[in-house]
Amino acid sequence: MTETPHPLYDRHAETLNRALTAITERGYWSAYPESPSPRVYGETAAADGKAAFEAYLGGDFPLDQPGDGDRVTTEHSPFGVALNVRYPHADADRLVAAASAALPAWRDAGPRTRVGVCLEILDRLHKNVFELANAVQFTSGQAFVMAFQAGGAHALDRALEALAYAYAEMTRHPGTAGWEKAAGKGDPLRMSKTFHVVPRGVALVIGCNTFPTWNSYPGLFASLVTGNPVVVKPHPRAVLPLAVTVRYARQVLAEAGFDPNLVLLAPEAPGEKLASTLALHPAVQIVDFTGSTEYGDWLEANARQAAVYTEKAGLNTVVIDSTDDFAGMCRNLGFTLTLYSGQMCTTSQNILIPRDGIDTDQGHKSFDEVASGIATAVGKLTGDPARGVELTGAIVNDGVLERLDEVTKVGSPVLESRTVEHPSFPDAVVRTPTIVKLNAGDTETYSREWFGPISFAIATDSTAHSLEILRSTVGEKGALTAAVYSTDDAVLDATEAAAIEVGVHLSANLTGGVFVNQSAAFSDFHGSGANAAANSALTDGAYVANRFRIVQSRRHV
Repeated sequence: MTETPHPLYDRHAETLNRALTAITERGYWSAYPESPSPRVYGETAAADGKAAFEAYLGGDFPLDQPGDGDRVTTEHSPFGVALNVRYPHADADRLVAAASAALPAWRDAGPRTRVGVCLEILDRLHKNVFELANAVQFTSGQAFVMAFQAGGAHALDRALEALAYAYAEMTRHPGTAGWEKAAGKGDPLRMSKTFHVVPRGVALVIGCNTFPTWNSYPGLFASLVTGNPVVVKPHPRAVLPLAVTVRYARQVLAEAGFDPNLVLLAPEAPGEKLASTLALHPAVQIVDFTGSTEYGDWLEANARQAAVYTEKAGLNTVVIDSTDDFAGMCRNLGFTLTLYSGQMCTTSQNILIPRDGIDTDQGHKSFDEVASGIATAVGKLTGDPARGVELTGAIVNDGVLERLDEVTKVGSPVLESRTVEHPSFPDAVVRTPTIVKLNAGDTETYSREWFGPISFAIATDSTAHSLEILRSTVGEKGALTAAVYSTDDAVLDATEAAAIEVGVHLSANLTGGVFVNQSAAFSDFHGSGANAAANSALTDGAYVANRFRIVQSRRHV
C-alpha cells in the first residue's frame, strides 16, 4: 500500500527534514524564534495576542466538541487577574466514544499525512504564540518572557522534536515488501507483504499547572502523529493554555478533512477526579503525566491497560568541589534558584559543599562564604522588585507557600524568603527564594522534595562524601538534573560516573549563560527514564515507539 500524502506534508516537508537532521546531529537548532521582539514577529503581534487572550476572560470558551451542556470554571491566576473562563464539560465515556470514532480514518491516513497535519497545527499555534504565551503567563505565574519562551517557542520545539522521533520510528521500515524464498526444484515461494502502522488507541494527556504546554506537547503530538486520538485533561488551575491548543488543533484537523474529535479538551469540575476516571478507562491505551510523585506512582500502578509515561519529582543536586570562577558560579546558581521562583522540576534543591570549604580563583572560601556568595547573587537578582519579578514570576499555588512556612522551622537560614509587591499586578503572590544551611546528617529534611523557591546548602565531610550523598539520595528518590563544579578532572569524571550510575543528566562548571534547569530541544534530553524522577525521556525513540504497533498482512504472488 502506497500512502498518498496530504498537501500539508509537502508544505512542511522542509521543516520535518530539518528536524530529522537535528535529532541525529544533537547540535543547536530551533524552528521557532524565542524572542518576542516585534522585529521577529511584527509590530502588532504582541497587542493582537494579548487582545485575543483577554477576549476569552469572563466568557464561554469557544470550543465546539461533544459535551453534556455544563460549563466548568476552576482557574485562579497567581497574578490575581480575574480569569473566569467557562469551559464545556463532558464525562469520560462521552469523550472516549468521540475520540474512538475518529480513530479509523486518522489511522488509515498514514504517517506522512498525519505528520503533515500535525506540523500545520504547530504552525497555527506559532501564528498565535502571543495569545498562547499570555494564557501560560496568567495561569502558571511565569513572567511574560519566560511564558513566551518556555510556554510558546520552546514548547513548540519540543513538540516538533517528538514529531521527528515518531516519524523516524514509523518510517524506519518500508510500507510494502516483496518476499521470495527458493523452494527446491519447484517455483520459488513469493509473497507480497504490507506493514501497517497501527495506533494503540485513545491517548490521555494530564497537564500540569507550572508548564501546561511545555510538559504536555511532547506526549500530545507523539500520540497524535502515531495515529492515536488524544484527550487533553488540563490542570484545573491552568486550563486556558491547553484549551487554546485544542481549539487550534481542532480547526486544523477539520480543515484537513479529519474529525476534529481527534483532539478533545477534558476540563474537570471541582472534586470530579476526571483524570483518574479517564486513566482507568479500558479504551485509554496511553497516559502522559507530569506532576507529583504520589499521583505518578498511582498511575503507573493502576492504569495497567495503558502505556504510562510519567515525569515526577526528584532531588536535583549540585556538588561543589572547587571553581576557577567563583563569581560566575554564584551568579549562575543564583539565577537558577531565582528563575520562576524555583518552581521548575529541574531546579537545584540540594547544594553539597565540603564543610572545610573550597579552593577558588579568589582564594580558599569557607562553607559559609560559598553559601553566602550564592545567596548574595540571589539577592542582587531580586533586590529591585520591578526587575526581580520578571525572573521570579508569581507563586503557583498554596502548597508552595506552605512549604516556605515549614522550611523556616529547619536548619539555619542563609537567605530568608521575602514577600514582594508586584509593580504591575498588586494582587500577585510573589516570594523570593530562601537558602537554608543543613548538615549532611539532616537527611530527613533534604531527602524529600521541597518544590518551590527552597534550596539547602548542605555541609559534607568532603567531595567524596558529597558524591556518596548524590548516589544515595538520587538513587532512591531520583532527579532530573545534577551539576558539579570542580577544577579537578578526576572529580569531574567521578561525578559523571555517579550520575551515570543513578541515571541523572549532569552539567559541569556552568558559569555563563547556560543553566542547569534549562534544556534545549533537539540536543538535551529532559529526564532519562533511568531513575525514579521519570520513567521516560523527552524525547527519544523509546518515548514514541510504544505508541503504535506494526501489523502486517501478506498474500501469495
